[in-house]
Amino acid sequence: MDDLIKIVTDLTTWYQKNARQLAWRETPSAYHIWISEIMLQQTRVEAVKQYYARFIKELPTVEDLAKVSDEKLLKLWQGLGYYNRAKNLKKAALEIIEQHHGIIPNSYEKLLSLKGIGEYTAGAIASIAFGLPEAAVDGNVIRVLSRLYADNRNHTELKKEYANSIKKVLQQTNPSIFNQALMELGALICLPNGMPKCKECPIQKYCKAYKQNSVLEFPHKTPKKQRRIENRMVFCILCQNKLALHKRESTGLLSNLWELPNVLIEEETTPKKQLSKWDIEYTKIKDMGKAKHIFTHMEWHMQGYIINAESFKNCYDFVWVTQKELEQNYALPSAFRFFATDLSKDFV
Repeated sequence: MDDLIKIVTDLTTWYQKNARQLAWRETPSAYHIWISEIMLQQTRVEAVKQYYARFIKELPTVEDLAKVSDEKLLKLWQGLGYYNRAKNLKKAALEIIEQHHGIIPNSYEKLLSLKGIGEYTAGAIASIAFGLPEAAVDGNVIRVLSRLYADNRNHTELKKEYANSIKKVLQQTNPSIFNQALMELGALICLPNGMPKCKECPIQKYCKAYKQNSVLEFPHKTPKKQRRIENRMVFCILCQNKLALHKRESTGLLSNLWELPNVLIEEETTPKKQLSKWDIEYTKIKDMGKAKHIFTHMEWHMQGYIINAESFKNCYDFVWVTQKELEQNYALPSAFRFFATDLSKDFV
């Protein structure tokens, strides 16, 4: 793959004409690139734009990120999912303050040592923010290069080899432009799932998979493990214009986040029995319908209920919040969004 240099001119020329205008590209500081790359993990660019703008407005510096309360941080992150990304951002910010005098290090190895920063993110920050010849190999890049070379090995095998090949090229060209051009090609042209725009591809003439009419065979995909399914009962418990929330455990799925009270459905589980366990006296139970939420290795199949409770007393370890408090102060994971989206008519 030492001939990767041959695509540089065509690829970078295309990028400079077609690159999307994105806020983090307009001011490519290390902090901005870091925040955007963490947000973009497993999240579409269009979805990230508004979150990024709000996050940078509220936390414009590493110091601000290090000092922010956990509640505010998670509220800023609400809707992006994978909340450990946000938690690790703050941990890394504290490391930068304590170990690097508040300055994001301009070294791939030091970036890699920070909490939540892996090889791809370290390479992206190093190359885009600091112009260092470090590869940033994500799923887009693997897809582009595996098709370019008609390479059917799995991701693990490809990643290291591609990174080494890219680093050689970066010694001879602009690391920021080339890395972003590869990513952009995968995001806009060399698309997955039967959608590649080969006719518009600037490096089509070099692509072995295109010549073989086998583009959709690459990259090689490892069969996904079947997700575990959990059936859960979710409760929107209202009392005197307030909603019950519960804080999850400090470890495990959605750790330390607020949730609507919910339980795993077992053979004997009914809404009335569960409310009795919580010592909640109520006047009304209303069916809210069903919803499904998919995590990486699990699916929640949920049945929701609105409960009109008579009082706050003897109510387990819930906190009670107004609608305004819910909207402004509490980060509610998207798993519960279906049930909490429009409770205004029920806050009575």
